[in-house]
Amino acid sequence: YKKSQVLYGIDLARKNIATTKQAVIVEGYTDVMACHLAGVTTSVATCGTAFGEDHARVLRRFLMDQEQLRGEVIYTFDGDEAGRKAALKAFNLDQSFVAQTFVAVESSGLDPCELRQKSGNDAILALVKSRVPLFEFVIKSTIASFDLNTAEGRVAALRSAAPVVAGIKDVALRPEYTRMLAGWLGADSNTVVQAVGSASNNRGRINVEIDSNKPEKKELHLDTLETSMERECLKLTFQFSDLVKTWFTQLTPDCFSHSKYREIFESISNAEINEISANIAHDATEDDDQRALIAALSVEEFKADVDPRYIDSVFARVLEINTGRTIADLKSQLQRLDPTEQNTEHDRMFQELLSIEEFRRALREKSLGTS
Repeated sequence: YKKSQVLYGIDLARKNIATTKQAVIVEGYTDVMACHLAGVTTSVATCGTAFGEDHARVLRRFLMDQEQLRGEVIYTFDGDEAGRKAALKAFNLDQSFVAQTFVAVESSGLDPCELRQKSGNDAILALVKSRVPLFEFVIKSTIASFDLNTAEGRVAALRSAAPVVAGIKDVALRPEYTRMLAGWLGADSNTVVQAVGSASNNRGRINVEIDSNKPEKKELHLDTLETSMERECLKLTFQFSDLVKTWFTQLTPDCFSHSKYREIFESISNAEINEISANIAHDATEDDDQRALIAALSVEEFKADVDPRYIDSVFARVLEINTGRTIADLKSQLQRLDPTEQNTEHDRMFQELLSIEEFRRALREKSLGTS
């Protein structure tokens, strides 16, 4: 007697498995009883051990049709970490078997026996009907622990999931799941293709940058176009604080992509608008380089004559760039929503996106002096 070779209930289920080309794998013998009573007469149990190659060999005899594996195998895993590990083990089986494999997870964590006792036979049938492909379950479980609302989270999730997708041996399926992974991450498809390709070649650590319409916050050179506008913004704030009051109150730390400029803004953002000065920023830091930068911003000449139009163009441009980052984040979140199953949230976010895009257009016109 070897647990790795025994499927409880196979004597009762074998005929129906062969006829329907479906096998439902549960954990214990009481789950098998519950499934059969509910009408799922193709269920068998692994008797307390994870489903493995020996179990697969037993089922193959009933699922094979002219040397081809037909039908489907449905696992009823728990939705917890143990269930995820069991799914990963199943993922590593012979992929001619895995490609026909699905996962059904009860959202509240009940096993089939408990589910039937609580909700009746229809709940068991609904559980089996809710199955998703094993590949999808494993990939989604892999990225579920990451914060996909941040660029850093999407990068980490891609690095973790790319080797999983690369492990799909079916050359027709792999591109499909690569495309779906891009959607689940809200990431650029070309970047995901690159990551999966790299994982296929290396099967090791993936070193890629993800273009999710929002780059990671990086330390930028002070002479980039983006940060040059941030510099002008701070110069105007220090040298013409009485003229920038309305604009300054609209700024947030996220408007400054360079950490040095962001620190300076944060040091003065809580001050009364009439009291903002380089002295406040100077006193807020003990870093000599930062103090030298503040001093430079206080006296440095401007790129053009300072008048209301120039002030509008600088602040509007800084706000427009930051609004673009917000739009990129929203588009990434929207890409991850299912418009059918999450239609309320999808519609709300879509309307929010339209509103913010309209705001950005107004800022762009202001920065160009056309409004």
